[in-house]
Amino acid sequence: MTLQQLRYIVMVAETGTITEAAGKLYISQPSLTNAIHELEKEMNITIFNRTNKGISVSKEGEEFLSYARQILDQAAILEDKYKGDNGGRKQYCISTQHYSFAVNAFVDLIKQFGQDEYDFSLRETQTYEIIEDVARLRSEIGILFINDFNEAVIRKILKSYELEFHELFTARPHVFISRKHPLAECSVIHNEQLEEYPYLSFEQGEHNSFYFSEEIFSETARKKNIRVRDRATLFNLLIGLNGYTVSSGIIDKKLNGKDIIAVPLADESDMHIGYITHRKGMLSRLGSTYLEAIRKYLK
Repeated sequence: MTLQQLRYIVMVAETGTITEAAGKLYISQPSLTNAIHELEKEMNITIFNRTNKGISVSKEGEEFLSYARQILDQAAILEDKYKGDNGGRKQYCISTQHYSFAVNAFVDLIKQFGQDEYDFSLRETQTYEIIEDVARLRSEIGILFINDFNEAVIRKILKSYELEFHELFTARPHVFISRKHPLAECSVIHNEQLEEYPYLSFEQGEHNSFYFSEEIFSETARKKNIRVRDRATLFNLLIGLNGYTVSSGIIDKKLNGKDIIAVPLADESDMHIGYITHRKGMLSRLGSTYLEAIRKYLK
């Protein structure tokens, strides 16, 4: 087994086809196919299922790939440590719920480690995908929140995936509204005051459970609900429809706009915002730097 073979199977898993993977790896399709067959034979497993419709990762292949990604990540750490800035093209991925501090810290990370060549990814995505990204070692760090309502469910899933939650800070829930919203002058907002306004939230795809909601779930029924996929759409609708959402209260005017304000929300449990990591992984220098940058913005 070689690092090159591990890089091959990871690329095939990511692209989903031998043809595309071979192109990105700059090798012939027969060479790539042979390398995978040799690895499967050596390790006595089937990493990919082959059918007339193409290939897919097998169940045991998923587990093998998680270890392969970890080995490649550790190899990258060694190269970074001993080759210094000339260690080649850097790759890194973070998965997160929609938090401005996560974006700002990512900018700082690229400024420090980007150099001439890099391939960094910031996945502002659905809660369950964040957990899966870290579980499969596609991302080293995932950022999300837990509270009294979702904690039991989230921690159970994290445990099943061998993930750990590390708290960054505790936040009092805030209502994000337009500066021109009728409730903008309130020092504190109660749920009953929000009944007539549209509630905006990030949709969670096939895992669209209240437990995976990125926003605080309230027992108060909401008559008007709008779900979106991205930050810009949410804030545009928030302003245009006098809508609202509920989050940590941390606002960055460059990302969220100067027309958005945060007002404390009464009668809701605190949000414990933190990051998840894989128990089998060791935090890389990039990961440590990213977390340091986050803590800087949380001050």
